[in-house]
Amino acid sequence: MKQTDEPTIQQLFDLTGKTVLISGASGYLGGAMARGLAEAGARLVVSSRDQGRAQETALQMPDPHQVGHLGVELDHMEEASIESGFESAVNAAGQIDVLVNNGNDPLGVDWKEVNGDDFSRHLKNATGYFLLARKLRDHVVARQAPGCVIMIGSMYGVVGSYPEAYEDICNASPVAYHTMKGGIIHQTRHLSVYWAKDHMRVNCLSPGPFPSDAAPEAMVERLKTHSPMGRMGTPAEMKGAVVFLASEASSYVTGQNILVDGGWTAW
Repeated sequence: MKQTDEPTIQQLFDLTGKTVLISGASGYLGGAMARGLAEAGARLVVSSRDQGRAQETALQMPDPHQVGHLGVELDHMEEASIESGFESAVNAAGQIDVLVNNGNDPLGVDWKEVNGDDFSRHLKNATGYFLLARKLRDHVVARQAPGCVIMIGSMYGVVGSYPEAYEDICNASPVAYHTMKGGIIHQTRHLSVYWAKDHMRVNCLSPGPFPSDAAPEAMVERLKTHSPMGRMGTPAEMKGAVVFLASEASSYVTGQNILVDGGWTAW
């Protein structure tokens, strides 16, 4: 490649002309990631179980290029909704280039109390991630265009819990959550090798400790003592990583799990 043909760093990170379907954009970290993608020039299609909430979230996103973000009804826990929601997203936006699988149907009970039905339902988060990813793969292959999937994992898909952080304060980190997030990370690796020749990149972005204001203060203080950086993450610290994975800046990156965890998993 001649130096004159080399893309600039600004071009590599520019998402102008790309359409991103993102679930969970009204959430704590999802909102920050969605804003980062929009600020980089992407057009967003925000999904939610509720059409009104999806549209309201879309309207709250920055829109520097006046591309017009959209909202669609899509429940990633229900296969029929995935089918109809993805079709609605394509019909509304014309095309989808990037999928951010960020939605999460939560589970609050820990290993002592969780029953089989609730455990199995929580694992359906990973099923929904796969089904949506496959919809994007088929869509971009039909268009003969490149595509990109970003799964959202967790540091708790890589390492075990930290029981002392929760003891006598709140429920332990749910075993079903650890199981599900670990599965999503390996799902990323599996799909990446099958879809690479389809010009589809599949990566995972795994946050570390990012407790919201609603988290018990005593638990947060305990987590800080276990973090190499001695602090918790802030939502804006997810922006750079998600834009990197969605953009041409990561064009030779696939099958990877990028941890944004303040060094938690480096111990």
